[in-house]
Amino acid sequence: MAKKKKQQFSMKDLLIRYDLYIALAIFLAMIPAEHFEWFSGLENQTLSARHIVRNGSGDEEQRTFTKDKISIVYLDEGFFKEYGSFPLRRTDVGTIVENLSFLGAKVIVVDMLMDFPSSYNEDPVIAESLKRAGNNLVVSMLKIEKGQIKSVNYPTEAIKNATQTAYSNHLATGTMLNRLRIYPEAAEKFNEWPVAILAYANYLGVKPHFEGKKLFIGDQRVHLDQWGDLVIDYSRLDGGVRFLSRDPFVGIPGMALLDFDREDEDMVEELQYLVKDRVVLLGDTSEVSHDIFDTLVGEVYGVEVMAQEVNTLFKGAPLQPASSTTEAAVLLILMILLLAAHFVSDPKFRFPLVILLVAAYVTLGVVTYVYLDVKLSMGYGLLAMMLGSFTINVYLFIQERKERSFIQGAFGQYLSPAVIEALVEDPDKLSLGGERRVMTAYFSDVAGFSTISESLTPEELVNLLNYYLTDMCDIISKYDGTVDKFEGDAIIAFWGAPLDQPDHATRTCWASIDMQKRLTLMREELKAEGRPLLNVRMGINSGPMVVGNMGSKTRMDYTMMGDAVNLAARLEGANKFYKNYSMISEFTYELAKDDIDVRELDRITVVGKDEPIVVYDLLERKGMTSGIKADVVEAYLNALKYYKAMRFKEAAILFQKVLKIDPNDGPSIVYFERCKQLMKNPPAADWDGIWRLTEKG
Repeated sequence: MAKKKKQQFSMKDLLIRYDLYIALAIFLAMIPAEHFEWFSGLENQTLSARHIVRNGSGDEEQRTFTKDKISIVYLDEGFFKEYGSFPLRRTDVGTIVENLSFLGAKVIVVDMLMDFPSSYNEDPVIAESLKRAGNNLVVSMLKIEKGQIKSVNYPTEAIKNATQTAYSNHLATGTMLNRLRIYPEAAEKFNEWPVAILAYANYLGVKPHFEGKKLFIGDQRVHLDQWGDLVIDYSRLDGGVRFLSRDPFVGIPGMALLDFDREDEDMVEELQYLVKDRVVLLGDTSEVSHDIFDTLVGEVYGVEVMAQEVNTLFKGAPLQPASSTTEAAVLLILMILLLAAHFVSDPKFRFPLVILLVAAYVTLGVVTYVYLDVKLSMGYGLLAMMLGSFTINVYLFIQERKERSFIQGAFGQYLSPAVIEALVEDPDKLSLGGERRVMTAYFSDVAGFSTISESLTPEELVNLLNYYLTDMCDIISKYDGTVDKFEGDAIIAFWGAPLDQPDHATRTCWASIDMQKRLTLMREELKAEGRPLLNVRMGINSGPMVVGNMGSKTRMDYTMMGDAVNLAARLEGANKFYKNYSMISEFTYELAKDDIDVRELDRITVVGKDEPIVVYDLLERKGMTSGIKADVVEAYLNALKYYKAMRFKEAAILFQKVLKIDPNDGPSIVYFERCKQLMKNPPAADWDGIWRLTEKG
């Protein structure tokens, strides 16, 4: 895995981040947007979802409709079909009201706007019925123009004088009827109150009144929102019941009250159970009335909305709106957290953080609504987070594309796609300076290149070099290596940076093995074309190195340095003294020994170093050495044992046997000649076996 950068921002960086200004403006715009409900449709969706959760959780008594205090007399299609005409005659309205009064209804609400005189002169008759029944009220309608109450559309004079009136105006929020607007001006000028407020007050035997902007019903304070609205706390319906008026413990068919026989004791007892000491609302629920509204809990008839409002008051109007200060504070905190989350540069961490923040915000909105009875706006915060996050991510995407283009343009020629991707993930690696880490360095050089170059024209030399370098670099790229530089025919590369590659030693060795195999095929191709053959010496060493971009601010190279790097260069040259082509240090061997086949070459010191190291001839991947080469290695290692034991005569004979298997085995040739020299000039008895190189090679 590539190491992810820790993005750092200076004050200058923050000042030019236009995306942050846009996100800030979005969140600040949501404060007035929430107050003035510019996106009420979106907010309604969050409220609807939360209300479903609310009705399925919490206090059972609080979530259940107060069926022992409120009933609805409904006039549906079935009623009018049996009745034979539409609408209900006012005399029959009076009959139903009187029957409800007889059955003990405490408050009777007639949800029918009777603002024009009856064509059948029924108004005096219904007026008498209303007077006899007592404690009832009939709906009126406020005439509102540009937010100002111009007048009240009362029932006819006869009806108005016989009962109380209360306005039935409802103002939808977006497309939903979720709140009851209470107009202080209507109470002050016309002594008119909403139906639910007056019905509830009459039930308690008290008067509603305002103290400043605070609404009281008797001694009970009713909390309103910034618009002076009562939040309707719609109670859940029992299973299988779609409309509240169809609940058998709430709804009463209108015909049961119209054809009511006061002498029928069973009927009286049955209806009293649903009417006595209750607020009873009479309303039309037929399709032709079009008196149906969208709400948080779905479609609800107008008379049912009023019943839910009265029910909300009976429960103490528990659902309270959050204050404007609280709403603004939550949005500002949300903004700070969202911006902070986007300072995390790695998308693998940034996106989960944003999702976690959204989840936490949604949880806050749900918990406060369901369990704390606080209506905190959610739609505006979610919209701000979505737009703000989108803006910031677009900015980060654009910046990433710019960085990617720069990196690919600057490094794409000599880095593998995986390394390029690592730099894209962490562009800080391109800054001046470096880091110390354990890596593997690779040096290669074409043997006898000076002689080769003298035999070719400049064009032929360039073509040959390009042919060779291209194939070698493809293999380096295959193993996610980094080409440090080219020095004529020499290739300098490394593994272990900028990618974190725990197997950097193995990768380097395998790449070298593949390069030597490719060179074997390349020599056949060059021979067939009559071009010079290329034999390449490779030196490999692992150890602590400094790697990074070094140079000036206008020109820099991603390179490595350190003693371990220098040793790799020395080993490349040391191949010459063993007539060998792939030499690795003991440090590389220890890291890759489970993945490679080698044979020990010698224990040496290189020029400029006094510390001896064991070096190895890199042969193949683990267990892949076979055929003549395997026989050579076995015989060679046997001969090497005699050499180390200072039995140079026996060693020479054994190395000679190796050369019979492969006359061109370089290390055996070297050791055969060395044994002959040591037989003539034996070393001291305490010889340490170290061969000290006096040339770089």
